[in-house]
Amino acid sequence: MIKILHNNRCSKSRCGLELLENSGKPFKIIKYLEDTLTAKELKDIIKLLDIKPIELIRKNEAIWKTEFKNHPLTDDQIIDAMVKNPKLIERPIVINGYKAVIGRPTEKISEII
Repeated sequence: MIKILHNNRCSKSRCGLELLENSGKPFKIIKYLEDTLTAKELKDIIKLLDIKPIELIRKNEAIWKTEFKNHPLTDDQIIDAMVKNPKLIERPIVINGYKAVIGRPTEKISEII
């Protein structure tokens, strides 16, 4: 089943959700700010995305700038920061089986559904 990691306050995330709704395909919404992800879940998503953990960080978030930006961090420390501060996770993320994309731009979602 298709999954979307969704934040309703984010316009790009809402656009991604709308694209999925219009596709007619079944999907599950994961409100990752409420149902926080584990480190293992994040590692699995990062592997599906085929990116480094730092590439999943929203670098303009205030908490990133004040708490993490100027510190040398390992991949595990970056993942731990996202687990503790899910606002740092780029969104939306759409997962379909063994494929995943960050829906920026929204059209990237069409590549995997």
